[in-house]
Amino acid sequence: MIAIDLYIWLVIIGAILSWLVAFNVINTSNQLVYLVLDFLYRITEPALRRIKRFLPNLGGIDISPVILILGLIFIQMVLANVHRALVS
Repeated sequence: MIAIDLYIWLVIIGAILSWLVAFNVINTSNQLVYLVLDFLYRITEPALRRIKRFLPNLGGIDISPVILILGLIFIQMVLANVHRALVS
């Protein structure tokens, strides 16, 4: 469960940082910023890419992080219920 929570936070941080880069708030020429963005991209993009394949083009709006987070919360709830059923 902790791993799913951590991954949800990584998706949220990645989405926020991508917005900040798009609005030129964060300078990607800074090596530390680039390393953090690259790490978040490599961690989250494989899951987001699978979702983006099935989503229609909504213009400049990317809702794949929201769908991924909702899916992860659903999986977390199912796993908690299965765990609860196996323990009791």
